[in-house]
Amino acid sequence: MAVLKWLSICLTLFCQGTAASKPCRWTQFRLGKLNDVSIDLLSDMGGIFPLMCAEENVEQMFPEDLYKNTEGEDVSVVALEAMRYVEQLYNNSLTSVTWNKIKLNMFQNVIYRQVQNLELCVVGGVWESSGDGGSVTLKTYFNKLNTVLKEKEHSACAWEIVRKEIRENLVQFKKFIDSRVKP
Repeated sequence: MAVLKWLSICLTLFCQGTAASKPCRWTQFRLGKLNDVSIDLLSDMGGIFPLMCAEENVEQMFPEDLYKNTEGEDVSVVALEAMRYVEQLYNNSLTSVTWNKIKLNMFQNVIYRQVQNLELCVVGGVWESSGDGGSVTLKTYFNKLNTVLKEKEHSACAWEIVRKEIRENLVQFKKFIDSRVKP
């Protein structure tokens, strides 16, 4: 019986070590492409930033070094955390937006697909990342976006600010992916 337990522990450790040492194939081949699709959909679904919202527009909130703080972390873990935050954000009330609804639904579906596939890459669907730098910064950034929505009562202009910010986030995320994922 003790031999079976020992063998079970060794097999589990071997499988986890093998999984951790190999990058997720989906991340290597699909994440960047779906991120590009997300960026395009964000741009297309609302067009250019509306002039009527120019006064409400805030300075860019996205910290330029956000993804640089995640250097030692697995790409799949960082991607999962970021995409979960985006997914949660776009599950808020969108009744005030005047965006193309078909493209908005497509954007939400692409984000959902990324989360589902990344959960398969990250053993056990881990929510917290292994380090504090990116995780805390990501959480703070998305809390700021949620605050903008709440303070502006989910208005169309608040959503335009969030759309602009998320697009910038995904552009920077693309640079992060490109620097870390080699097919």
